[in-house]
Amino acid sequence: MGQRLYDDRSGQPERPLRAAEYVRMSTDHQKYSTENQSDAIKQYAEARGIEIVRTYADAGKSGLKIEGRDALRQLIEDVQSGNTDFTLVLVYDVSRWGRFQDADESAYYEYICRRAGIAVEYCAEQFDNDGSPISTIVKGVKRAMAGEYSRELSTKVFAGQGRLIEKGYRQGGPAGFGLRRTLIDEHGVIKGVLGRGEHKSIQTDRVILTLGPAEEVELVRGIYQAFVHQGYSEREIAADLNQRGLPTDLGRPWTRGTVHQILINEKYVGDNVWNRRSFKLRTAEQYSTTVAAG
Repeated sequence: MGQRLYDDRSGQPERPLRAAEYVRMSTDHQKYSTENQSDAIKQYAEARGIEIVRTYADAGKSGLKIEGRDALRQLIEDVQSGNTDFTLVLVYDVSRWGRFQDADESAYYEYICRRAGIAVEYCAEQFDNDGSPISTIVKGVKRAMAGEYSRELSTKVFAGQGRLIEKGYRQGGPAGFGLRRTLIDEHGVIKGVLGRGEHKSIQTDRVILTLGPAEEVELVRGIYQAFVHQGYSEREIAADLNQRGLPTDLGRPWTRGTVHQILINEKYVGDNVWNRRSFKLRTAEQYSTTVAAG
């Protein structure tokens, strides 16, 4: 099919179909980068004489729910308000539309588009989204598979993180005052200290907590000494630290709350605590689990 369609009655070229593309990337695989999705969608459109006039892109967003996916929300809002200059939405595949845990939710957002006269087409799927019984069945299976993938991945990631914690490795979060996140390789050799906001770049590397500068370590010990043995309150300790011009690890003044966090945090006695509360996919129940490595 060419780039333009022709009107047999007038012999004048008609405008091609106008479409919006929706692309989404979480942290799945490189083949799902928004750039690669756009390239595939562009090839699909060019082969069918479709003009892409708008892009909605959610970069680094989970497909489990619509919350946080500003581009998809904007797309749905535009469709519902009639504020569109396109009659087609092109998506790479069913999973990029979303890995909703309820397949009906995925269908619901597509139905909103179809009800407004805007079709949704999946460019990399082997079925035509034409409403036929076969495409409806295949699409339903694909939606269920997309949601199941996330549930299975959640279980595997959770188990892997638990094993790393039991070995004493750190899983996310700042080190805290008096401590540092130290990077080690797969053989346990120290590679350096990670600064705030820095992350490991090699998958086999690990992060452990180590003591920070001597002056910070002594200050933490002084906080415990003042609270436990000298009877000072958390507020009094904070006031004393501020009077001495000693900032927190964030460079801010001390408060009763920041002193309290040091006094109750188990990492200051050598316990690596993780996952006090977790919410698992597939269930609405809350789990309380603590994994500690001494």
